[in-house]
Amino acid sequence: LRKFPTATDREFKIYDHLSKTEWAHPGQSLIRELYDFFELQGEAGRHRCLVLQPMHMTLHEMMRLNPNPLDLPLLKMVLRRILLALDFLHTEANIIHADLKTDNLMLSLEDRTMLADFASEEIKNPSPRKIIDESRTIYQSRQFRRPLEGRSYGLPILCDFGEARLGQTHESGPFVQPTIYRAPEIIFEMPWGSAIDIWSLGALIWDLFQGQHLFADIFDKAGNHDPFKHLALMVALIGPPPADFVQRSETTDQCFDPNGAWIAHQEAAIPPTSLENLEKQLSGPEKESFLRFLRTMLKWLPEERRTAKQLLDDPWLV
Repeated sequence: LRKFPTATDREFKIYDHLSKTEWAHPGQSLIRELYDFFELQGEAGRHRCLVLQPMHMTLHEMMRLNPNPLDLPLLKMVLRRILLALDFLHTEANIIHADLKTDNLMLSLEDRTMLADFASEEIKNPSPRKIIDESRTIYQSRQFRRPLEGRSYGLPILCDFGEARLGQTHESGPFVQPTIYRAPEIIFEMPWGSAIDIWSLGALIWDLFQGQHLFADIFDKAGNHDPFKHLALMVALIGPPPADFVQRSETTDQCFDPNGAWIAHQEAAIPPTSLENLEKQLSGPEKESFLRFLRTMLKWLPEERRTAKQLLDDPWLV
């Protein structure tokens, strides 16, 4: 049987690749660092463990604590950091992240006293543990305390390279990307590249600024991903795909005619919605500029999506 690499294997490969070159790109500082690694022996063999840069909570956890969406200046600051990190990965390191989501954006640890307090508290009140055998003990995770009053929670850092890939283009295979952030070329199992990260970021912006998922209603009653509902919603939000996209997969004819018109009416209807109707935070020219920026990322054809570098120079973000 073919042995597929684990998430840890892939992540270690990415960090090993990054360690072999001296990079001058500012986006590298926005990538979580690998400090060290070690191996443990278990019943299923040896397990590689990574020692990573300490971080505070994820962006997902922060949004659960504060359910209010980010305001526009904060959104733009967060986007600039993510885009700098992606530009470094895509243009310098030749890496596709392939798993962009709020769980994989963590806040840097600016209050360094939290580390000393964490160690002190563990000594005074050890975490609950379960001894499996002489060589293995399982410890309950301990949370960091909150930063002291007046200290920053930190800024977003891109983390988790367990799904990342080296190289510019990859053939279809096991699905990558979280379902709600999945690009259309992944759904149709087409070859894919770094543009899938740009699609994910476009969908992620909606979470941060609108407080809800852009592609939320894409599951059946059992909670399974429904690609027909997903694609129908894409058509509603960004329009039908061009004929060039339809011709790139043998399975697109289940949904589209050769010109890109939707034909899967029995499987899913095109919902009566649009980006303009869903966007509730802005109005007038500001709303138009925001949606124009978003549409440059949500394109059917990967090569038509703006790159991270191009997005950093967009007037809306500058």
